[in-house]
Order: sequence, then C-alpha cells, then structure tokens
Amino acid sequence: MSVKIRLQRHGKKGKPFYWIVAADARAKRDGKYLEKIGTYNPNVNPAEINLNVDKAVQWLQDGAQPTQTAKNILSYKGAMLKNHLAGGVRKGALTQEQADAKFAAWLEEKNTKISDKAAGLSKAQSEAKAAALAAEKAVNEARIEAAKPVVEEVTEEAATEEAATETIDEAAEKAAE
Repeated sequence: MSVKIRLQRHGKKGKPFYWIVAADARAKRDGKYLEKIGTYNPNVNPAEINLNVDKAVQWLQDGAQPTQTAKNILSYKGAMLKNHLAGGVRKGALTQEQADAKFAAWLEEKNTKISDKAAGLSKAQSEAKAAALAAEKAVNEARIEAAKPVVEEVTEEAATEEAATETIDEAAEKAAE
C-alpha cells in the first residue's frame, strides 16, 4: 500500500480549512485516512499551520510521499529538514546532538522571520487605517464647508454704495408722487 501525505479539505464554501493527513493513495480526497498529522488554515494572514513534526518525519521515514502542496507545508514547518538531518544521523555524518542543534537554530530563525512578517502586516494595516481616517476627515470638512450658508461681508464701500442707491431710490419715489 502506498501512502501519501496530503491535504483533506474541510470548512465551508469559500472558506477552506485543511487537515494534513497520511492516507492511502487510492483513497478519496476527503475519504478515509490513516492518521491526522496537522491542520492548515489559509484564511488568515499569515496562514496558520499546526503540524506534528515528529509524526510527519515518522511517516516520511516509513516511505510516505507528500503531494506538492503538502511538501511545501512540511518544508515550511521544518519536517523535511528534520527528516534530512535524521538521514545524516543514520549514515553517521553527524550526531543526534548536532542535528538537534541545527534544527533548533533553524526553528529560531524561522520564528523570527514569521514574527517580523506579522509585525510588518500589522504596521501596514495600522498605516492604512490612519490614511483612511485622514481622508475621511478631509471629506467631512469639505462637506461642512459646502453646507455652511454663504454670508457676504459688507465692506464700507459696499455700504456707502447701498446707502447711495437707497437715497436715489427714495428720491425717485418722492418725485414720482
């Protein structure tokens, strides 16, 4: 029986959620599986991956073949590296302590990259919110300015002209009577 490490789809329409499973290659995509080794949620940014690395490495050592997407996920979480280091230990190229130290260093570097990405995303999100707020304030101020009644300021020259026209109008009315 050939075993594949692949994704099994769950979730609802438009909101996929995947289980990472070891399954018989002849089984249906969402059918019977041998063991669940993790989950993958692509709906959040960055994508959320929970993987039991030791189970994944055990299945890889037993001959399970990952699909391309599953292989990318296993590489991202370090299962492929751990499997590679375990092969080096079996061949005698390095000791188990050296392999564990290399894996721990890789994990630390990977966690730093992930936290930096999350911080960058939150920073970009807050900047976008601030820009949207500033644009909304500008639009609101423009609306307030447009809604104000137009009041013309009366200058002294305009007042004297109005008074002169009023006196001329009054004189014309008196002459007409």
